[in-house]
Amino acid sequence: MKTNLLVGTLLVAGPLAAQSKPFAIDPARIDAVFKDYGPKTPGCALGVYNKGKILYAKGYGMADLNLGVPITPTTVFDIGSTSKQFASASIVLLANEGKLSLSDDVRKYIPELPTYEKTITIDHMLRHTSGLRDYNGLLYLAGHYFEDYTDDDDALAVIVKQRNLNFEPGSRWDYSNTGFFLLSVIVKRVTGKTLADFAKERLLTPLGMTVTHFRVDHTALLPHRATAYSPGPKGGYVIDMSDWDQAGDGAINTNVLELARWDANFYDAKVGGRELIDRMQQRGTLNNGDSLGYARGLFIDKYRGLRRVHHGGAWAGYRAMLMRFPAQGLAIGLTCNVGNAGTALRAEGVADVVLASAFTEGKDRPKPAGAVSAGAVDPAQYVGLYFDESIQTPVEVVVEKGKAALKLMGGVMPLVPAGADKFTAEGRSVAVEFTEGRQVMAIKLAAEQMGSFHRVARASVTDADWKAIAGSYTSPELGTTWTIRLDGGKAMLKGRAVGESALEGVIKDGYQSGTGFLMFTRGADGRITGFDLSASRMKRIRFDR
Repeated sequence: MKTNLLVGTLLVAGPLAAQSKPFAIDPARIDAVFKDYGPKTPGCALGVYNKGKILYAKGYGMADLNLGVPITPTTVFDIGSTSKQFASASIVLLANEGKLSLSDDVRKYIPELPTYEKTITIDHMLRHTSGLRDYNGLLYLAGHYFEDYTDDDDALAVIVKQRNLNFEPGSRWDYSNTGFFLLSVIVKRVTGKTLADFAKERLLTPLGMTVTHFRVDHTALLPHRATAYSPGPKGGYVIDMSDWDQAGDGAINTNVLELARWDANFYDAKVGGRELIDRMQQRGTLNNGDSLGYARGLFIDKYRGLRRVHHGGAWAGYRAMLMRFPAQGLAIGLTCNVGNAGTALRAEGVADVVLASAFTEGKDRPKPAGAVSAGAVDPAQYVGLYFDESIQTPVEVVVEKGKAALKLMGGVMPLVPAGADKFTAEGRSVAVEFTEGRQVMAIKLAAEQMGSFHRVARASVTDADWKAIAGSYTSPELGTTWTIRLDGGKAMLKGRAVGESALEGVIKDGYQSGTGFLMFTRGADGRITGFDLSASRMKRIRFDR
């Protein structure tokens, strides 16, 4: 096989090119997807694979802005949650060998976990249906900056302090890193080896992945590793790295050349056989029988009419994506070192070039039956505040540039009409439907039900209300104390790591902050006794006054 290696680009020619006629490997069009990266920016490394064979690989931007080192296909990146499929493969391999069962109660292996009302199984954790609060967020709320050093003991300690779950196991899908971290604990207690050592021995070495590893020592030297960045508050870039040493939910460090070897195993199944590959890609179901768009460490859906298996990753300033189109034998690996890389959209942009002749649908989603133009919809009829009691989350519908828009999770998403009282979000997999005379709003994220939000009147907060909540609050579940102080008649919430943010009245005794939603509780005498904090992937964490 002939290869041409020029300026960080690996373009495969010769026999493989003859095999890849259905694929449009047009370097100029592919490179255009990354045209915003250059000698003064961080960037990405790209690998395009045909059943594990490299069709095209190239680096864009810089691996180290201080030293002026460019990104190449050999540059090593932390791939964040794209690592989850490696943890999943380790657990499923042990299950297939009879060392454990996916239906086992997690407390069989981690008895220090609280006894909740319903059993949490290993499979619940693999599928993000466990209800466990997200440990990354818990450590952050407890006061750990991402630059702090934390290890497995720190993570396990905060997990076992949690008195309650977000929801009954199996009743909902909600992404949680806790389950995948606990998988690493189970691997160690079943095999006597860390997940890093087990994966190296049973997965990585057999596949010839000599660089790839679970990085569980942030002080270890790693040749060719990219530094991670985020956009700076005043322009330019700032270093964005983490010293957290947990694995399972993340921590795989690799390059796009070795990801090709991992991709190949989904076709030839040299490691684990078809039983491993098939079980990893088996979609889950909820207790009510609803099918999930998540398998075991992998998302399963369609893009432009083609079945797609994928998982992205984000940790500190690193971003990653491994996106596979199994029927076409085509996969795209992306590893990036800047927090706003947008790897899903970039991978889709590469797919739009390479798989152009294979797609059965246009790039834009087909317009649903009954869809109407934006001009025919009066956005004012949807404007208002909505609240879901079960997930303790407020959402607001506003009008921006003449269109209805969702204020959700700190961002604003313009809505596109998709039928009577139905909308999609521009550029995102979000569906919104209003029912009951537009008094109830259902939101789906990537086809998974986020919640059912009821229209509510915004609370009017008096000076007496602000004074009533001022004080100090301690969480027995986090082991930290936060304060609320008055500033100009308003209240400011402050804690270590989370910083300080203003409180905004939402409903009676319910306030939104930059950290999350606070629902205050009162005693028999009507005085404030504390609050329950709900933030992304963590619901009703207790703080006592």
